[in-house]
Amino acid sequence: MRDRAAGPWIDGLIGVAIFSASLVATRLALTGMDALFLSAARAALAGIAGAAALALFRQRRPHSRDIPALAIVAAGVVVGFPLLTALALRTVSAAHGTVFVGLLPLATALFGAVRSGERPSPAFWLLSICGALITVVFAARGLAGPPGPGDVLMFAAVVVCGLGYAEGGVLARRLGGWQVIAWATVVSLPVSLPLALALRPDEPAAIPLQAWAGLAYVAMFSMLIGFVFWYRALARGGIAAIGQLQLLQPFLGLGVAALVLGERIEPAMIGAAAAVALCVALARRFA
Repeated sequence: MRDRAAGPWIDGLIGVAIFSASLVATRLALTGMDALFLSAARAALAGIAGAAALALFRQRRPHSRDIPALAIVAAGVVVGFPLLTALALRTVSAAHGTVFVGLLPLATALFGAVRSGERPSPAFWLLSICGALITVVFAARGLAGPPGPGDVLMFAAVVVCGLGYAEGGVLARRLGGWQVIAWATVVSLPVSLPLALALRPDEPAAIPLQAWAGLAYVAMFSMLIGFVFWYRALARGGIAAIGQLQLLQPFLGLGVAALVLGERIEPAMIGAAAAVALCVALARRFA
């Protein structure tokens, strides 16, 4: 029984660990690729791999009632989040963008309450809001004026991603975790594949290897493999509760940004991530 209870949390941690390198990989890809091509190519590659997996394991097509939900998942996590973050990372660092991930647990829980009927306690909501406020205050610190375009784009990315997470978590209870993301990427193929071909670079050989490596990571791991674990965890462990694990992403993401990109990690970033994680650790007890 204890192993069964731990299963969703283990799956969730694996998913979060994979997602934590997404912004860094995106930054690497942007060193040699346009943001629009990157977003289309990662979705197209994931869709081709997803279609192959569905055919290999002979999965039945989703019921017609599941198509609208799959479209929401595709719009949120296959198209919306990758495109918005790619555009944002042209003007903000991966370390700065990673802190916005601190808003994802609240966004996921809010959409989870609407879509799945979960009803966490008032104490859970209070602590989750506190964590989100700490993140927003940190993101806005030091700005001479209103938030810049990169901040606005990152915030929008969090909103659409939270919706995609919650919708996928509900759908995974019927279709299965990996089937949800596989079908979502396949649903996106009629748009992503032609767009990727139309936007392909004129001189692919001129693109540095690190950019191709970044594209490979976000296509196969961030877009596909990570969701295999994540949606399974949300379906089995509850959207609001498991969603709080996303607060570990700032810690992991900041570390990856420092190791791979050499970005400077300010003490304030670590302090903000630690304060938010404390709020979520307490909130998890009331989920």
